[in-house]
Amino acid sequence: MKKLVFGLATAFMVSVASAQTLEELKTEQAIKKDSIAAIQGRVDALQGQIDAFPGWKKGAFGTIGANISGFNNWYAQGTPNNSSGNIGATLNAFANLNKEKFFWRNSGNINLQWVKLDDKDSDTDDESFNGTTDVFNLTSLYGYKLSEKFAISALGEYRTTIINNFNDPGYLDLGIGATWTPITDMVVVIHPLNYNFVFSSEDDIYESSAGAKILVDYTRQIGDINFKTNFSTFQSYKSGDLSNWTWVNSFGYTLWNGIGLGFEFGLRNNKQEALDYAINKAPTPDPDATFDSIDNDLQTYWIFGLNYSF
Repeated sequence: MKKLVFGLATAFMVSVASAQTLEELKTEQAIKKDSIAAIQGRVDALQGQIDAFPGWKKGAFGTIGANISGFNNWYAQGTPNNSSGNIGATLNAFANLNKEKFFWRNSGNINLQWVKLDDKDSDTDDESFNGTTDVFNLTSLYGYKLSEKFAISALGEYRTTIINNFNDPGYLDLGIGATWTPITDMVVVIHPLNYNFVFSSEDDIYESSAGAKILVDYTRQIGDINFKTNFSTFQSYKSGDLSNWTWVNSFGYTLWNGIGLGFEFGLRNNKQEALDYAINKAPTPDPDATFDSIDNDLQTYWIFGLNYSF
């Protein structure tokens, strides 16, 4: 009986000691977490001062996505013997200069994708990689500051494709107006005096015109996350059929040594491109198509894969 009582008492004392030790460890952990939060707050404050400091700021991040596959006698699908591949890459880069009286912001976006499908049972199919997504965009914005957040500005923006039909079509916007910078790394451009030059061999479809240019860009790095959103639109004074807009969003998350995961998606609306497709590039071309008769569907693309941050 004495042994039983002694054993129970010992177990109780060990349990109490363990509970006390666990509570002490949790208390110490909470204190250290508070210290870490305080240190991170000071680091974030210093980073904010660095971001706001005048001078050049440069950066780039991109995404690579790829997959390759091969099938032999896979009868469940329509092409049982084939090899296929999909390769895509994006690059977002910027170089921004910020001075007391002026700023100069430059950025570029490239998104290229190729697809291959080789039907081993056919001697006439195309075995090469063919371009599917083709985006090339350069922007340069200069602003003379009237205040901390407002500036008189001039913008040049060029958009085209580079895998196929380089500069056919190509778009060059040149204009002047005002720029608002509500927060660090964000610009809102409103240029009521803008001319949209359109370069194309299809002169009866594409037409240059004057109009208003609006651009919103936000590029930021927060810890291991890089992201960029860019919305650009041209509203023609001559006709709504000549207006267009493009919205591209890019995200990158760094996991190790600059390598991580990336995702980009883009949206576009361009009625001139839709008419060109209906007349010249659709599976069943319609030579009598007009701006009023076509379906101006929303254009989209996306890519997901490995990301690298420079």
